[in-house]
Amino acid sequence: MTVAILGGTGIYNLPGIEVDAKQVSNQYGTAQVYLGKGAHSDVVFLTRHGIKHTTPPHKVNYRANIKALKDLGVTRIMATYAVGAITTGYPVMELGVLRDFLDFTSGREFSFFDEIERGVGHVEMSAPFCAVMSAKILELGTKHNIKCHDGATYVATNGPRFESPAEIKMYQMLGGDVVGMTACPEIYLAGELGMSFAAVALPINLAAGLEEKITIVEDNIEDVRGNMINLMLDVLKSTSDDECHIPKLL
Repeated sequence: MTVAILGGTGIYNLPGIEVDAKQVSNQYGTAQVYLGKGAHSDVVFLTRHGIKHTTPPHKVNYRANIKALKDLGVTRIMATYAVGAITTGYPVMELGVLRDFLDFTSGREFSFFDEIERGVGHVEMSAPFCAVMSAKILELGTKHNIKCHDGATYVATNGPRFESPAEIKMYQMLGGDVVGMTACPEIYLAGELGMSFAAVALPINLAAGLEEKITIVEDNIEDVRGNMINLMLDVLKSTSDDECHIPKLL
């Protein structure tokens, strides 16, 4: 069993865990990954923006990253997303457990099924996020001193610009709860390659139009991120491949 933590904004390392850096190349490009050592030798860490946050959301090589995890034997992924809160059900600095998504991205390489020799594949997204790992997040949240709220729908936008108030109002009407720039196409790329995927969203601001101007919350954010990483590691250790959901190819 090999598992992965896929980190976003502010998640550039795994505190307290020794790692070896490794570059993994495939037909889509090269991904920088970090392999856990010792008791965490079954954990792969990948930070999608780079450890110095030099890659903007619309330039992330999503296919190279996800294929690299697959090539390393990863079977389950826990992902983190820094987001804006659209609804009051997902307060700033408290985790939202993702269950669904709305994809408004464009111009991205969003599928592995784009070459004639591979044929055509349609990944089934009725349950994009693994219910077993998601339930374990909720179960273990209190243990790690972090509040978790279930049932979040993630709205994916291209970035790097933030959304307009009118766009946020539209996303609210469509049922969105949080808004970010990177969950798509990661979710369905992982599904195409047969990996279980669960994710948490950390709202660090209220979305456009919900306050006079967007303000990024920074108070105690390092403590929250540390708790979040420990929670994800605990979830991965407390679940198994056999019980976790893998999206079907139709």
